[in-house]
Amino acid sequence: MSEKAIIEVSELADLEPTSDVVILDCRYDLADPEAGARAYSAGHIPGARYACLHTDLSGPLGRYGGRHPLPSPAEFQQFARENGINRDSLVVVYDDSRLAFAARAWFLLHYFGHEKIAVLNGGFKAWRDAGLPLSTSTSSPAPGNFVATPRNDMLLDHRQIYRNLENPPWQLVDARDTQRFAGIEEPLDPIAGHIPTALNKPWQGVTREDGKLKSVRELRDHWQDIPADDRLVNYCGSGVTACVNLFSLYLIGCTDALLYPGSWSDWCAHIVYPETEAG
Repeated sequence: MSEKAIIEVSELADLEPTSDVVILDCRYDLADPEAGARAYSAGHIPGARYACLHTDLSGPLGRYGGRHPLPSPAEFQQFARENGINRDSLVVVYDDSRLAFAARAWFLLHYFGHEKIAVLNGGFKAWRDAGLPLSTSTSSPAPGNFVATPRNDMLLDHRQIYRNLENPPWQLVDARDTQRFAGIEEPLDPIAGHIPTALNKPWQGVTREDGKLKSVRELRDHWQDIPADDRLVNYCGSGVTACVNLFSLYLIGCTDALLYPGSWSDWCAHIVYPETEAG
């Protein structure tokens, strides 16, 4: 795996405290939005700052855009600067949910033009299980100089997908669990099912039960049933766990995979509240 994309707990523990490293604690629980902040207060990796999915890694809700819209460049730049992220900072992200939320932070940093990003392999559990110290203190870092420069070529929206449903030049990949994909159950959105032509690759399939990523060989095997020349467009319920699949693809060299940020919740919104013109 790329040393630039993955960092082990031992490597993070050995980093010089004076180095330009920013650690983001991305723990969150969709069923209990305050759980991540409580967990952070109870104990986090020393020096880490809390990044909330709802307030820091998402933008304001609207009719369209899904349940977790991407933040605007200005919003994300403000968040990054307030947390001391500089243009050359190494940003390390972690959670305790098999990358469900850390991968969203990874994607946003990547999308907004940052290059030095590492995901902590195994997340908070790996750090704790290694017997490494925890902290309950917080600090106010000096403002960073991060500049958000969005790469819109990494995204597709509803209109683009809708207009190409009959002959898509890409392969849609749905990261939700099989029950939701098949329309058997839908606990969050008003319509069950999936976008036509999509294949199902549940996001949990790229990590082990302990939250650590599978090997590069295992990841390649995981994706081998999709033709290598297909450009992949990833989605989930709201553009969060699809980023786990995107990260795994990045690790095996598939760097042109795309995200449909609004995902299934945005697709449903366009069905429930159709626009004046189709698409």
